[in-house]
Amino acid sequence: MMVNVLEPAEQIFNQYRWLLFSIAYRMLGSATDAEDIVQEAFLRWLQADEEGVQSPRAYLSTVVVRLCIDQLRSARAQREVYVGPWLPEPMLTSQQQELGGGEEHVELAESLSFAFLVMLENLGALERAVFLLREVFDYDYADIAAIVGKSEANCRQILHRAQQRLGQRHTRYNVSYEDQERITAQFMRASTTGDMQGLLNLLTDDIVFTADGGGKVRAGLKPVYGRDKVARGTMSGLHLLLPGLQTRIEEVNGQPAIVGYLDGQLYGVILLDIEGDRVRAIYAVVNPDKLHFISSSR
Repeated sequence: MMVNVLEPAEQIFNQYRWLLFSIAYRMLGSATDAEDIVQEAFLRWLQADEEGVQSPRAYLSTVVVRLCIDQLRSARAQREVYVGPWLPEPMLTSQQQELGGGEEHVELAESLSFAFLVMLENLGALERAVFLLREVFDYDYADIAAIVGKSEANCRQILHRAQQRLGQRHTRYNVSYEDQERITAQFMRASTTGDMQGLLNLLTDDIVFTADGGGKVRAGLKPVYGRDKVARGTMSGLHLLLPGLQTRIEEVNGQPAIVGYLDGQLYGVILLDIEGDRVRAIYAVVNPDKLHFISSSR
């Protein structure tokens, strides 16, 4: 019987694979791109002189972060011609285990939420890197400085600037998973049964609805603001898809989400940002390019 024994270099790399993917996914907002970055890091690791690498974690983190910064900067021009709002690529929580991730501490789990990923879009590439490394992954300033090629004092300034830029967006709303699941189920039920008043009761007055169709699927080209407009838009949009649309609740990005199937095929994912017992933001990802990662696990 043949025994598959990993080479020492691969064994070392696999110890950090989930950390590297976690950093890249939060940096890029794309699980597909994060996998590509991690694979590139692996190839560079195989070519590296292991004896000259004092800390594999520091070396690999540096490779991944710098690759992500380069990609974000090149993606800026692409975002300018993107059709409609750009939203991150959702990921099934079950895929986390498949990729090597286990239970995460609270801050790391919160940073996987869709609202958190959307919030990061307000930061530039370098700000995002410093913010994530410090606030989410708890790297010390000396390591962050080495990773991004800046002084410790400069990194502290960058973090402060990022925190100011995020402002109130960085406020955490402590809503239990059970409450998220309950409100998500109520939202799905009201939306699919035509219960307009029930839907209105779930929304904050200043709610924002954002849909990402990427020009591939019919979706709003601008966010919709306000409870009445969002409720009417949700009802009319679902009415056009019914009766072929089937919905169920699945765990996406660590939270309950509404996953829709049209004629048996994955059509879209709706994620809710909940504050208290109301929905303050709705994110709908229907761009088929951003559903490939979820579809690949089916």
